[in-house]
Amino acid sequence: MTDDFSGLGLSSKVTDAVAAAGYDKPTEIQAQAIPHLLEKKDLIGIAQTGTGKTASFVLPMLTLLEKGRARARMPRTLILEPTRELAAQVADNFEKYGKNHRLTMALIIGGVSFEDQNKKLDRGVDVLIATPGRLLDQFERGKILLTGVEILVIDEADRMLDMGFIDDIEKIVSRLPPRRQTMLFSATMDNQIERLTKKFLKDPVHVQVSRAASTADTIDQKLVRVPSKPDEKRAALRARIDASVGLTNAIIFCNRKRDVATLARSLQRHGYSAGALHGDMDQKSRTETLDAFKTNKLTLLVASDVAARGLDIPAVSHVFNFDVPVHAEDYVHRIGRTGRAGRSGVAYTFVGPSDSKHLDAILKLIQKPIDWLEGDKPKPAAAAESDVSTPDADKPSRGRRGRAAVKPRTASRTRAQAEAEAALETPVETKDNAEPAPKSTRKRAPKRTETPPDDSPFGDAGPIPAFLLRPARISQ
Repeated sequence: MTDDFSGLGLSSKVTDAVAAAGYDKPTEIQAQAIPHLLEKKDLIGIAQTGTGKTASFVLPMLTLLEKGRARARMPRTLILEPTRELAAQVADNFEKYGKNHRLTMALIIGGVSFEDQNKKLDRGVDVLIATPGRLLDQFERGKILLTGVEILVIDEADRMLDMGFIDDIEKIVSRLPPRRQTMLFSATMDNQIERLTKKFLKDPVHVQVSRAASTADTIDQKLVRVPSKPDEKRAALRARIDASVGLTNAIIFCNRKRDVATLARSLQRHGYSAGALHGDMDQKSRTETLDAFKTNKLTLLVASDVAARGLDIPAVSHVFNFDVPVHAEDYVHRIGRTGRAGRSGVAYTFVGPSDSKHLDAILKLIQKPIDWLEGDKPKPAAAAESDVSTPDADKPSRGRRGRAAVKPRTASRTRAQAEAEAALETPVETKDNAEPAPKSTRKRAPKRTETPPDDSPFGDAGPIPAFLLRPARISQ
């Protein structure tokens, strides 16, 4: 791997901007991907979050775009992002690394005025950064022509699939020219991603700098056992925040948007500096909250998985998974918000009584154990079962008809019952003129499914039934 950016083949304008930003050594994904991209090859980049994937396609794109110019409503490059925050972050990267260029850029995302976006598109843009839904809206309005796209980037491809954008992506790609350079970046690689690569990319170069779905070694991961009641769980979170050493700021992840708002308000009521970030918020509120967290005006950011992917906040000291993520891959992205760029970080995951299934999936995915905090490990299954109260063995359970269940049959009782059955089938002589007992009476005893509670052959310790005391009539 090259020691600096000058050996990757980037233009001097780009390397100067990178140096001005304070970077002197490329990350592994950058060192491997950039030379291939400068040769205009299709590429699949698989790397864990926080490894510099954004710069690995922004820097060579800037170099390639130095030749040529944009035409009205016909962008030269298209970058697809799953969320507004990620799209805005990529735009920030272009502004930072492209400061020596005179390239134009447009950000096409929801929650922003169509009019402002249309003005930029009408002038022509070199770089178009968009979320799939808003891009299709603009295309259907006739504001964008995609026939001039030379470079396509599908970023956070696994997240795109999780959010249900697969159909939108296929619609967009079908409108692009077949002769183009395509880059696909993802933190994980599964069958659906592989199908996309075969459909959209031509002879791509594979770059994988770490095992798919691995977690950074710089993150200290812990599991915390918590109760299931919401108020008790929130109290456990506050206790863990207070006990955390070196906590400067933290992202707290919840699975549901409504829980994000509830938890943020709860923390605020208890005197914590906290804000909420989730997909149902308007863009202005989301931007203000994120900026406040980045500038340390907020200490705690309670968020849904909208903040789990690609947000460039390098100095997050702690991550709290208030809820165990339903999808195991989301665990990797959540805790990847800390321990970035070689820094150390801490990630706590709160595990309730019903979370074992999701936890097992996470451990299977990352293929390494996570320690429980301070002996919080739940009891083994056998011990847990022994703690469950069982009915007293001396108390009979009730059957369907309210009849008491009985103990298992013994050998002595079986013989007694057999003798009783034989006796019922043998005629008993009492009087010379006696009539034979009806057939149904003489063979009355069927096989029993329950064993009598004592040695009585009739299943009861009470008197012998009256019909058995009647004299038997014997035919002459």
